[in-house]
Amino acid sequence: MDSHGVETLADAKDWSHMLSDECASRRNSVMQAMHHILAQPGIRSLGPGAPRPEYFPFYQFHLVVSSPDGSTQTSQITTEKYDTNQGGGALDIAVALQYGQGTGSAPLVDFMSEHIRLTHRPPYRNWSCILTSGNTSALDIALRMFGRPGDYILVDEYTYPVVYETGLPLGYRFVSIKMDSEGMVPDSLETTLSHWNTEVKGSKPKLLYVIPAGQNPTGATTSLERKNAIYRIAQRHNLYLLEDDPYYFIQMPLYPNARSMDVKGCPAERDFPSSVADCIGKLIPSYLSIDTDGRVFRMDSFSKIIAPGVRMGWVTASEQIIERMIRAHELSVQNPSGLSQLMLFKLLHDNWGHLGFARWLHHLQHEYGMRRDALLNALEQHVPRDIVSWQPPRAGFFVCASPFYSGWTNINGGLQVWVSVDWKCHPEATQRSPRMIEQDIYEAAIECGTLVVPGSWFLAPESRNTMQEIYFRMTFAAAPIESFDEAIRCFGFAVRRVVSLAHPA
Repeated sequence: MDSHGVETLADAKDWSHMLSDECASRRNSVMQAMHHILAQPGIRSLGPGAPRPEYFPFYQFHLVVSSPDGSTQTSQITTEKYDTNQGGGALDIAVALQYGQGTGSAPLVDFMSEHIRLTHRPPYRNWSCILTSGNTSALDIALRMFGRPGDYILVDEYTYPVVYETGLPLGYRFVSIKMDSEGMVPDSLETTLSHWNTEVKGSKPKLLYVIPAGQNPTGATTSLERKNAIYRIAQRHNLYLLEDDPYYFIQMPLYPNARSMDVKGCPAERDFPSSVADCIGKLIPSYLSIDTDGRVFRMDSFSKIIAPGVRMGWVTASEQIIERMIRAHELSVQNPSGLSQLMLFKLLHDNWGHLGFARWLHHLQHEYGMRRDALLNALEQHVPRDIVSWQPPRAGFFVCASPFYSGWTNINGGLQVWVSVDWKCHPEATQRSPRMIEQDIYEAAIECGTLVVPGSWFLAPESRNTMQEIYFRMTFAAAPIESFDEAIRCFGFAVRRVVSLAHPA
């Protein structure tokens, strides 16, 4: 606080040492720089090769959108080509479908910046926001911005395989950190860094990649206490965090049969929040919300909370890092789809507002909570519990099931179920590897009509053939809820057939 009692925040630290040679050497696009000149009154533009809006073959868009509470009640939004000139809004068809700037359209950036302030309240002064073409694109840009070929990235023991598929061709190497019910284990992270042998391995890792809520694939959700512990380790070892958090707003109530999970969750009742703080306050704070150094590069996505096809998200980081990302955008995606930006702006700003957006997120939490419960109920009924185990997820799209990891109690997970299968019961366990038995179950389940995802797909490539546990990821996000029972019955049959159980579940 200053002498007047006003909260004062420090600036982010300087992260120029983290930037790759490619990122550090980028200069402003000379073509993009003309946008600032065009904003001057009276300029007659003979510069940019942009088509006249009158040649855009779109004059009006008419949208029918859901109520924020997800009810059958709808409302209508109409936007015209030249609404902005006629005082009809801050973003219209003529502007949205024109070439844009690397940040994304200013009105939508402003809305999302306010959303970040309401949701995360970053505890340093000079943070900024940029619109992206989704988290996959943002991660690709981030890995090109930070580090150099041969550098290590710290990741969860099981993690989203796109980080490997993106990072390996760029020359990155990976170090897997042990997990438990809350995700990455701080002691394992600290031990890895404190005992790093630079003579053998080279420089210590500088990047840490995490999926904190509804982790893909395990569904684990990291508590605030755990995040604080990991953040302190990041400070001690000067790590930079890539916070990939597409499931953050899908934190669900406790599963009815769960014993106790030491995390906060949105209430199970259907009372809609009367304020943004009422809903946001029930969510576990993000890494961004405890980031006093500007060492977090937070990636959010509209894919899980609006629709994947809009291909949009947003990144929050220090102004220094966002400026570098703008330079990368200018010569790659340029900016996200103008049509998607227009649709989202009209929905979020002109129709729902911040409170309506919060109520929509609350609605999704309830809906996905019901779908999770239906899948877990089917597991309770149709799989052999003596060799298959799981924990109810608290966020995301997945359930993880497996009896091997007896140490994983109170999984707080995602929109998926992470299922463990005790391969040691297999009659040929001494002759067949866990990877082979996993493949047998996977193929048997497909033959029965059920697709699940093998856990080995989420391991670092060099660890897949030496794995000692079998897991399967199941999602409750997509299939019709009435199909869950039969799908899990078929999976249970596949497990029994492969493991040759003589007794029913």
